[in-house]
Amino acid sequence: MSNKIKGKYGEDIAANFLIKNGYKILERNYHFSRYGEIDIIALDKNTVCFIEVKTRSSNRFGAPFESVTKTKLDKIRKTAYSYLQNCNICYKNFRIDAISVLLMSDSNSAEPEIKHIKNIEF
Repeated sequence: MSNKIKGKYGEDIAANFLIKNGYKILERNYHFSRYGEIDIIALDKNTVCFIEVKTRSSNRFGAPFESVTKTKLDKIRKTAYSYLQNCNICYKNFRIDAISVLLMSDSNSAEPEIKHIKNIEF
């Protein structure tokens, strides 16, 4: 499976996880200029969540969360501010989350391991 396909698959798993946990998906793959994209924008009660999804097939090269760097977080933050300025609804509360999806490549029947960290900061 290519990294692009694996990433999309992980984002689908993360979106379904969020929906099952009461979130409303507002956007997926929101792009803003050169700053980049936000994988999922979701509403958790009255808080807008800007969510970075990291998908891996194993921990051989490190855990998925290890690839969310300060630089990546800064880009997400700038893109989030753009979204908040340009959306038609005024949201007072927002946060940046990360979801890791660890696919069990040794077994097709195994469920992916999903971890959700809320309000990440560096």
